[in-house]
Amino acid sequence: MNNQWKNQLFGAICLTLAAAIWGGVYVVSKVVLEVIPPFTLLILRFGIALVVLGAFVVARKEYIPKKEYPLLMAIAFVGVTISIAAQFLGTKLSTAHMGALITSASPAFIAIFAVWLLKERIHWQQTAGILLATLGVLIVIGVPSEADTETSMIGNVILLVAALSWGLYTVLSKKATQRYSSLAVTTYAALFGLIFSSPLMLWELSVTPVSWTWSWQTWMGVLYIGIISTAGAFYLWNKGFEMMHAGSGAGFFFVQPIVGAFLGWLLLSEHLGVGFFIGACFIFLGVMLSNLQQAKPKQEKHS
Repeated sequence: MNNQWKNQLFGAICLTLAAAIWGGVYVVSKVVLEVIPPFTLLILRFGIALVVLGAFVVARKEYIPKKEYPLLMAIAFVGVTISIAAQFLGTKLSTAHMGALITSASPAFIAIFAVWLLKERIHWQQTAGILLATLGVLIVIGVPSEADTETSMIGNVILLVAALSWGLYTVLSKKATQRYSSLAVTTYAALFGLIFSSPLMLWELSVTPVSWTWSWQTWMGVLYIGIISTAGAFYLWNKGFEMMHAGSGAGFFFVQPIVGAFLGWLLLSEHLGVGFFIGACFIFLGVMLSNLQQAKPKQEKHS
């Protein structure tokens, strides 16, 4: 029991840190995407992450056998080529506001795929927690303005694809980390993601020339996105779900909009109203509620 609670606490810390880092990446991406097109940034992001994570994998010799490549390829295609690319492209076609709103559906998809693929039982506390946290996100983000409702419908659909595919990516990654380390799984996903996404970058560069004379701010933004928000946060996300049930861990995704809104206020002078604090309370209560049943399912399954 003691080890279970230690695992749960460690997993919660990993998931919170990952979501917090991704909350900050919206601010950085907003600047970088003005200079670098989305698919090119995707390749740079995971190329840098592969170098960082690959160094650790080689040093520790944590290689994964070829028989597991189909699963790893599926993880990479769903999580990198589809989800991250759709997030970048959807936000570019729509708005950051709608991007944050629509992608907040990811925890619900994580819970659904966990029931389907991992045969996990989703208790009423987890369902209520996700719904409560979703309400908190809606309060934090607010009702879309007229400008938001007039944005590209295609962009919004692409953002929904990003949320759906992220749920599938998370559950498939958890399935892989039941046999291999989170470090190895994240590294191989970055490798195959680069392979699958390269044609998109080549097509993009053929129609959207890029000036490679970037400012130091752009370089710093690219390095932050590649090292911190990809190598670091993806590893923490997969490690967190390695330690927790997918249904319980899903709620930590909602830390992202809180941090994103706070950094928008801190760095971009965006306004934070009473709704932010009320919504944040709903989100934290939802996350706590969704984790109340964590210990019991683990006991039933493992020992």
